[in-house]
Amino acid sequence: MGRLIVVENLTLDGVMQAPARPDEDTRGGFKHGGWGISYGGDPVVGRIMGERMAHSKEGALLLGRWTYESFYQVWPKRKDNPYTDVLNKTQKYVASRTLKEPLPWENSTLLEGDAVKAVTRLKKELSGDLGILGSGELVRSLLPHQLIDEYLLTIAPVVVGSRRRLFPDNGTFASLRLVDCKVGATGAIVATYQPAGPA
Repeated sequence: MGRLIVVENLTLDGVMQAPARPDEDTRGGFKHGGWGISYGGDPVVGRIMGERMAHSKEGALLLGRWTYESFYQVWPKRKDNPYTDVLNKTQKYVASRTLKEPLPWENSTLLEGDAVKAVTRLKKELSGDLGILGSGELVRSLLPHQLIDEYLLTIAPVVVGSRRRLFPDNGTFASLRLVDCKVGATGAIVATYQPAGPA
């Protein structure tokens, strides 16, 4: 059985929207895109993420439609980045109600139908880690069904105000326990949480 691991970059006030570029995600008039750029070069954060990626070589990615299309626009074209080859070669499962096969990015498989049922089935079939990057809507849809085994959160010391959050105001209750925490050179925190028990 595979483990489902949510990997997210968050602001201190819980916003996950557009950490990488000013134009990454302007939905809702968001004007603070690229807030995570200053923390992306943190050597501690980079080492932890590199170790996790190396450990998860046998794993796969689970992405929502919006994140999949956003990543596809950027990553296959970045030839000078060590993550490009990893992302290209990694098996990617895409939960979408609108996309159709064949998907354009190599090693991509569409999960059709109900996302919760598809991910439940996928976890049973896989033996390695299944990592979710971004894909906030997908994460929020899975949370009430106790399908998430771990949260790997990089929390940047910046506050951007109200926009798309990992855990919305009217979200599902979840009790988590901290299993690891590292502080980066920039003040960013990499915190690993696992469910503390049934919700």
